[in-house]
Amino acid sequence: MSKKNRKKETVEEQIDNAQNETVALEEQSVEEKLQEELKGEKDKFLRLFAEFENYKRRTAKERIELFKTASEDVMLSMLPVLDDFERALSHIDEDKEAEELRKGVVLIYQKLLKTLEQKGLSAIKISQGDVFNADEHEAVTQIPAPSKDLKGKIIDVIEKGYKLGDKVIRFPKVVIGQ
Repeated sequence: MSKKNRKKETVEEQIDNAQNETVALEEQSVEEKLQEELKGEKDKFLRLFAEFENYKRRTAKERIELFKTASEDVMLSMLPVLDDFERALSHIDEDKEAEELRKGVVLIYQKLLKTLEQKGLSAIKISQGDVFNADEHEAVTQIPAPSKDLKGKIIDVIEKGYKLGDKVIRFPKVVIGQ
């Protein structure tokens, strides 16, 4: 072969090699693109799966809370009846002649209280001398404290507070010392 032919072959070989490398690079870049797309789709899937799991947990928690407090409206409407029973009992205690009436009212009151407690109602326990906390008590009024140690503390409980499970459905109404 002549020098020209060899140069021609060499140039042709170089062109073929360059084309082969370009095709290989294109194949590699297509493969890399597919790998990146696959990684992206896996990431999307994992995020979607995690989001769905969080949604399931949140809705299950909300459902449990709903069942716990489903009777809240009924309990709130029963609290005035409970208060009336307590007032009636305090007035009947003053009347010594109504002993039989008192026994009947106490029996009905205890039955009502027991039924409400079985459904999750519980009284919030507070007493005179407890420290006033605005997050836990509702101050109806302030009066001058009878002694210095009762300043900022509860002097009287006007109305009991109640919880339904862990949720406060009625805050206790109190009088605090100034």
